[in-house]
Amino acid sequence: MSDTIQRYFAAFNAGDIDGMLACLSDDIAHHVNEGKIRVGKEKFAEFCAHMDRCYKEELTDMIIFLNADGTRAAAEYIVNGTYLATDDGLPTANGQNYRLPAGSFFDLADDKIARVTTYYNLSEWIAQVKSGVSQD
Repeated sequence: MSDTIQRYFAAFNAGDIDGMLACLSDDIAHHVNEGKIRVGKEKFAEFCAHMDRCYKEELTDMIIFLNADGTRAAAEYIVNGTYLATDDGLPTANGQNYRLPAGSFFDLADDKIARVTTYYNLSEWIAQVKSGVSQD
């Protein structure tokens, strides 16, 4: 199952939404940081399209953890990004770079991701894009 997680993150870093969707169950539960839960591949694809419009991100320094029976996983990584277009309710975008730690948690079933929950420090992200200086 860690192959599924690795394929998912490789597709993310390549900007390959279809590749990410191929790793998901049809009824994926997407728990967004500070947002509502989205259910289903269509909602996930809409979220990804929005993110691609507003952000360019690459995940580095990734560590993936998997439980013994392969039904749950977690990943810790660094988000290296550029804020491309102003997102609703957030500071104005003007190409600011940011770098912050984040993590994702997964439920896995039948070689697919059934749930993904992503966490990062939103106030740290806001501070970085307001100041234009990323924190290492």
